[in-house]
Amino acid sequence: MNLNTEPTNHSPSPSPSPSPSPSRRTLLQCLVGLGIGTPAFQRALAIQAEDAHQVTAETVKEAEWIAGITLTDEQRESAQRSLKRLHSQCDAIRSVDLAYDTPPALHFNPQPVKDAARSAPKNRIAVPAEQHVGQIPDDEEDIAFLPLGELSSLVKNRKISSVELTKLFLKRLRRFDSLLHCVVTYTDDVAMRQAKQADRELAQGIYRGPLHGIPWGAKDLIAYPGYPTTWGAKPFVDQIIDQKATVAERLESVGAVLVAKLSLGALAMGDRWQGGMTRNPWNPKEGSSGSSAGPASAVCAGLVPFSLGSETLGSIVSPCRRCSITGLRPTFGRVSRHGCMPLAWSMDKIGPITRSVDACALVFDAIHGGDRRDPTAVTHPFHWPASDTLPGLRVGMFEKDVDGPIGDAVRALGVHVKTIRLPDDLPIWPLTTILHVEAATSFDQLTRSGVTEGLNRWPGIFHQAHFTSAVDYVRANRIRTLWMARMEEVFQDVDLYVQGDDLAITNLTGHPSVVIPFGRRGKIEDEQPSSLVFTGRLYGETELLAFSHAFQRQFEYDKQRPPLERWFVEAQKEKDSTGGD
Repeated sequence: MNLNTEPTNHSPSPSPSPSPSPSRRTLLQCLVGLGIGTPAFQRALAIQAEDAHQVTAETVKEAEWIAGITLTDEQRESAQRSLKRLHSQCDAIRSVDLAYDTPPALHFNPQPVKDAARSAPKNRIAVPAEQHVGQIPDDEEDIAFLPLGELSSLVKNRKISSVELTKLFLKRLRRFDSLLHCVVTYTDDVAMRQAKQADRELAQGIYRGPLHGIPWGAKDLIAYPGYPTTWGAKPFVDQIIDQKATVAERLESVGAVLVAKLSLGALAMGDRWQGGMTRNPWNPKEGSSGSSAGPASAVCAGLVPFSLGSETLGSIVSPCRRCSITGLRPTFGRVSRHGCMPLAWSMDKIGPITRSVDACALVFDAIHGGDRRDPTAVTHPFHWPASDTLPGLRVGMFEKDVDGPIGDAVRALGVHVKTIRLPDDLPIWPLTTILHVEAATSFDQLTRSGVTEGLNRWPGIFHQAHFTSAVDYVRANRIRTLWMARMEEVFQDVDLYVQGDDLAITNLTGHPSVVIPFGRRGKIEDEQPSSLVFTGRLYGETELLAFSHAFQRQFEYDKQRPPLERWFVEAQKEKDSTGGD
């Protein structure tokens, strides 16, 4: 079912006309909004009222026994009047067709109020390209796995053309997608047009920077005109959004070449989408995690030099850890979300997925900064290369890691190590109700239309969110404020910290994190690396990336490749033996 009847402005299909008498769902939503009684009481009252085709004091009374409460006659009369009034208000609100990209008139600012002055806009500092020029490897796979800086230098010095590079990566995408299921849409036409333009400009002496002529892949919640933006979900497989996401604009402006729209779990959940399950190149028998499943899988397999993913609650960190590659989840508001699928307006973030930290820095420099079309987006300075920031950095570590190999590697960088603990005096995972309510609001049209197929676990979450009162949602955000203050206290003593069970905390407070491959999951020679996560202070990407880059350079885990060809051959043999298509 395609709900998008107005693809050019990204509008949902019209809502059905309200019935003359209140439906059970409408009454239930009104009761939730009023915060009257428990969910059980609210459901019972909605059933009673629907059966009676009206809300009366008697129907309120008949529902009380289920909730184990007793209201006075005055309270019943008051509930009756309020429900009738609220029902009319709800009908008026729901009669308005809202485009999926219409945000609420509320914007999350991750900075504590007392530090708001820090967000004063400043100009970005350009990232210089690496100057060395290497030789072009003979093997195409060796070219595909070259560090981004080396690819950049080869293109800049016209040792290899952007067209040649683009064809190479399109070929690899098509060869290995049957194994990994990471591509939603190939963008050959725009890719070849952009690659030819990049080569023409280089011939004319025009150089746009280190991403000039470099292919990349977009998570398929990033809109690009003329191509479907499916959000990984069956109801939107034919959706074409007639706008170009800000991040796509910015990458195009520095000469990058879009070669594919890459898979995401349905509506940014997990690694299952309308095309199946995206696979981990290190072990295609398991999924790549999500929801930036395709971007992580494709980069890990050397199918694109870099990609863009998004995170609301782990969707960059988790697939980067699963696929053992590098990723940056920036500070909330560092990168514009304009033209990207909204899931939770106060939590969504866009960030780069690459094979190394220095590549993350090159991509991040191109995409960060304020945008008038995304009121949450702000501009802060970013410096790269930033090796001079290491001396004096205060790095937090948890007691269990201080005396082990991680602690040894941290101390080898000459930074100040401080033992820390994260706050544990407040609930954190219950605050994910904020995400659930915002997501349910964003996709309310699906819920009200009864669409559930191909949406992973979202339908149940959406239904649950409809039982969350506005009071509880606001209260959760007030506790979120307390968490912001607690984390501000942590960062009074450190500039960044290593590891930590903080996925929910930092996604709610907006702090940036970097994932890098480190160590091994097992003793087998081709067993994939495990991962480390570093978390920095708000807008501290310069220091966070500088430290992560220096740490990564002590080892060679980011240079390891998955045994993709072996898996591909095994898959082909299995297909031949079973007579598969």
